[in-house]
Amino acid sequence: MSKRPPSRSGVTIQDVARASGVSIATVSRALKQQSGLSEVTREQVVRAAHDLGYDTAKLRASKLRRISFLLHRQHTGLSANPFYSQVLHGVEDECRARGLTLHFSSLNAGDNVAEMVGWHGTDGLLCVGFFEAAVMEQLRALGLPLVLIDHFAPGLPCVNSDNFGGAHWATTHLLNTGRRRVAFIGGPDHHSIRGRWLGYRQALYDAGVPADPALDVRRDPLDEEEGAAGAMRSLLALPEPPDAVFAFNDVTAILAMQVCQEAGLRVPDDVAFVGFDDLDAAALTHPPLSTLRVDKEALGARGVQLLLERGGPDQIEIPVELLVRASSAEAG
Repeated sequence: MSKRPPSRSGVTIQDVARASGVSIATVSRALKQQSGLSEVTREQVVRAAHDLGYDTAKLRASKLRRISFLLHRQHTGLSANPFYSQVLHGVEDECRARGLTLHFSSLNAGDNVAEMVGWHGTDGLLCVGFFEAAVMEQLRALGLPLVLIDHFAPGLPCVNSDNFGGAHWATTHLLNTGRRRVAFIGGPDHHSIRGRWLGYRQALYDAGVPADPALDVRRDPLDEEEGAAGAMRSLLALPEPPDAVFAFNDVTAILAMQVCQEAGLRVPDDVAFVGFDDLDAAALTHPPLSTLRVDKEALGARGVQLLLERGGPDQIEIPVELLVRASSAEAG
């Protein structure tokens, strides 16, 4: 058996990454025995660290003290984004309870992520919502403990709502009220929205209702208000328009419902609606909007907990609850 070479204090994690031909983040995961790597890659990294005499004590889990809440700039300001502002509240409460310092930063494609994160001396990252692949690669390369909230990427721990189950529940509810032409209004290509679309399609299949491609539309991702209105107008222009709409979020459902009412249609008699997220505005529409309640503060709190656990489950799903209001009452 070969002896371990003496530790050389000048050897860095960057040296091990270069020697093994992988990223800094991969070296960190391999030496911490974290999941998400092949055994070939893990052995390659361990061998390089051994040969260089890298001091693996440098990677021993230390207590996190400073956490950064990272949000894509397209979602800011937080005052205009009621979903993620409530996620931030959950993160703040959990950090206070655990004596952690919390920083907030918004990122965009083209930002120097390492520089921005380095300003705060961050020990761990909560990456909330969508980020482009190039930004995600920079975040991975930092080698810091990292948890995704309302997002998914292979090999990274994440916390999400039960998007599939909630969408299946909402669509089944609409079918059970007698509707048969249930439309789906989707949005940007994002993990949570894909899950909601899959739940919608599965509910149709389970009920024996053929999926009509004409009822499956997408909102323009760059113009929330006009995109939602345009999607609903395209549905109303069909030879056989929908008698119900499941929208991927509450804002889209509310805007689409307004289009129907402006066209002289009655909600829910002519068209029923269900949204997703349970924003405060959903209960204030006329009629009040049925929706899936997402525990947004629990998403944030559980993200902090997962970041601190390091070695716990890689994926956590927060249950949702269907709130049936007047917008999806029984068909008359």
